[in-house]
Amino acid sequence: MKLLATTTRYYLLLAAAMFVIGSVGLYVGVDRTLRHEVKEQLLARQLELTAKARANQLPPVALLQLVLPISRRPQPLGFRDTLLLDEQEGELVPHQQLTFVLQTAGEGPVWVTLRKSLVEAKDLLFVVLSVMLGVLALLLTGGVLLNRWLSGRLWAPFRHTLAALRRYDLHQHQPLQLPTPAITEFAELNHALEHLSQRLVADYESLREFTANAAHETQTPLAIMQAQLEQLLQLPVLAEDPAAAPLVADLYGATLRLSRLHQALSLLSKIENRQFDATKPVRLDQLLAEKVAQFEPLFEARELRYGLDIARAPIVVHMHPGLADSLLQNLLQNAVKHNVSGGNISISLTPQALKISNTGPAVSGDPARFFERFRKHSAASESPGLGLSIVQHICGYYGFGVTYSLAEAGTCHTLHVRLAPVVASPVKKPQQVLQPTD
Repeated sequence: MKLLATTTRYYLLLAAAMFVIGSVGLYVGVDRTLRHEVKEQLLARQLELTAKARANQLPPVALLQLVLPISRRPQPLGFRDTLLLDEQEGELVPHQQLTFVLQTAGEGPVWVTLRKSLVEAKDLLFVVLSVMLGVLALLLTGGVLLNRWLSGRLWAPFRHTLAALRRYDLHQHQPLQLPTPAITEFAELNHALEHLSQRLVADYESLREFTANAAHETQTPLAIMQAQLEQLLQLPVLAEDPAAAPLVADLYGATLRLSRLHQALSLLSKIENRQFDATKPVRLDQLLAEKVAQFEPLFEARELRYGLDIARAPIVVHMHPGLADSLLQNLLQNAVKHNVSGGNISISLTPQALKISNTGPAVSGDPARFFERFRKHSAASESPGLGLSIVQHICGYYGFGVTYSLAEAGTCHTLHVRLAPVVASPVKKPQQVLQPTD
C-alpha cells in the first residue's frame, strides 16, 4: 500500500469520525437551544396572560376558550411534548405545551394550556445536517484530490530517486548522481544515497583489486611449485629412494588440488562480483556435443555408458562463453566423479532445459545441500566440493533455475537446469544420439 494512500485513509477516517461527533453535538445543541427558545416564548405568553388576569383585562372564559385550550378541571402542570393533527397537512405535528393555573375574576381558577409547534425547529435541524453532510462530502473529495496532486507534484523527486536506484548498476563504477530537490527531507535522502553509493563503489573497486591481485600473486607461486615438483618427480634419484617418491607424489597431488581450489574460488568470486559483463550468443547444443566428446576417454576409463539427446533446433543462449563452458564442464565432471564403475549417464538438452542424470552411491536427505560450498558426497573425495556451487552461481547469474533430485532409493542423481534461451531459426539436422561406449 502506498504511503499517501495510507495517510489519506487515516485522514479520511479521522475526518469522518470528527464529522459524526460534531454532527451529533451540533444536533443536540441546536435541538436544546430551539426547545429552550420555545419554552421562553411559552413562559412569556404565560406571564402576559397572568398579568392581564391580575389587571382584570382578560375577556370572559367563554370567549377565551375560543382561542386557547382552557379546562375548569385540574390538569397536569408544566411542560410536555405532544402530537397534534395538522388539519391542512393531514399529519401529526410535534408540539411543546405549557399548562398552568390562571386565576380569573369572578370565575375562579382555570387550567390554561399554551402550545407551540416544533416543526420549524425540525426543519432547521434538517437544514443544518444537510449543510454538514455537504461540507463533509466537499472535505473528503477535496482531501482525495489534494493528495493526488501532492502525489504527482510533491512526491516527484522521490519517484525520480527511486527510478535512479532501480537503474543503478554498480558495475559502471560510478556513484549515483541525484539532483537536490526543494523539499528538505528528499534532499537529505538524495545526499545520503550519494554518499552511500560512493562508499559502495570504493569498496567494490577495492574488492576487485584484491581479487585480481590475490589470483595473480597466488597462481604464480602455485605454477612454479607444480613445475618444480614435476621436474623433481623426473629425477633419477627418486627411483633410488622408495620413501621419498611417494612423499613428492603426494605433495604434487596436493599442489594440484590447491591450484584447482584456487581457480574455483577465483571463478566464484568473479561471478559474485559480476565481472562477466560481456555476453554473446552461444550455441549450447554444439558446445555440449564438444564437451561430451572431450569426456569420452574419461567415460571409457570409468567404464561408463552414456546417452546424449539434443533437440534438432539450434539452442542459443546469451551468456559469457567462458561461463557456458564452465557450466557444462562442472555438470559433466559431477556426473563422472560421483558415479559408480560401470554406471550410466543420461544427457538431454532441449530449448527449455538441460538434464543430466547419473547413477551413483545411495544418498539420503535433501540433495539441495550439495549446492553449498565444500559440500561433498563423500568426505574421502579429492574434489574441493565447489563444482555444484559454481553451477548454481552461473545459473543464478543468468536467471536459470537449477534443481537436484534423487530417485531409485537415492542411487539416481539428476541435475535439471531450466534455460531461458533465444532460439534461432530452426535448421533441419538429425537428432544427435551418441551410442554408449563399451
